[in-house]
Amino acid sequence: MKIFPLHLIPNDTNVDFMRLRWVSLTVALLLAVAAVGAIVYNQFGKGAAFNYALDFTGGTSIELRFDRPADVDGVRDRLEAAGYASAQVQTYGSGSDLLVRLQPHSGDDAAKAGSEEVLARTAGEVAKAASTADNVAVVNGQPTFVGAQVGRDLALNGLYALAFVVIGFLVYIGFRFEKKFAIAAILTTLHDVLICAGYFAWTGREFDLTILAGLLSVMGFSINDTIVVFDRVRENFRSLRVDPVEVLNRSVNQTLSRTIITSFVAFLTVLALYLYGGGSLEGMAVSQMIGIVIGTISSIFVACPLLTIGFLKVTKQDLMPKAKDVEALARRP
Repeated sequence: MKIFPLHLIPNDTNVDFMRLRWVSLTVALLLAVAAVGAIVYNQFGKGAAFNYALDFTGGTSIELRFDRPADVDGVRDRLEAAGYASAQVQTYGSGSDLLVRLQPHSGDDAAKAGSEEVLARTAGEVAKAASTADNVAVVNGQPTFVGAQVGRDLALNGLYALAFVVIGFLVYIGFRFEKKFAIAAILTTLHDVLICAGYFAWTGREFDLTILAGLLSVMGFSINDTIVVFDRVRENFRSLRVDPVEVLNRSVNQTLSRTIITSFVAFLTVLALYLYGGGSLEGMAVSQMIGIVIGTISSIFVACPLLTIGFLKVTKQDLMPKAKDVEALARRP
């Protein structure tokens, strides 16, 4: 293994990935089915596909100011002990200011959560629970209540964002590559996002806006890896006189080192975010770490194998350079 330049994987690897395509595609399909099954089970068995956080369900938002910088994890633990389970605590401004978002403490409060009386009582209870003997918290400003309708609007906007990204990817790849490549890339990307979403459905972890942002970033990472491989496929077809399956196999091998190094560096970055970003960013970091791992595996074992089956099976004619590409190549020095 060389360090400068960095080569984790030799450039001349010759692993027969296409020989394993039926196994890899079967495993990918089973994982996707399991993810869909978890989401469907939660939706019809528990009433919601995910354990939605306050971003989607609504709740009370309270600003606290401490005498000194507060321990966020300690505040969260004390609130949970006081009966405010799953309270979201994060810093804003200076380290002495905390933003707490939580569900009402009791059923009666939940029914009248937006009233001034309930908000004031909840804020007082939260400030008391969050305080310690040597670091007292006081309510800073007026507590506010976000209704469930706002949460539903956020969820709907999230779906719009997801659809916009998928359509945008499809249009871009449709222009950049052939139609079969575009469809395979979108299927691979959706598979990666589905597995990440399925993890949160399986585990019951809280699903908030930061996790939704993480899923959208997973789509970007996955599509980038896939495009790199597909671009090498097209380049190799113009220079190699072998059958399409061999072109696909060589392309995966030639981009293997780049794929693993890029994913490794990205994973280290997100791991640092998970370790030091605090509880408010933990969900996003987890979704991105899972997405990086799944996206790397899918770009190697799923994207190109999809181009060998059914209506997505590529032929020499599919991979021939377009007329405009030939002209562009001819103008190169």
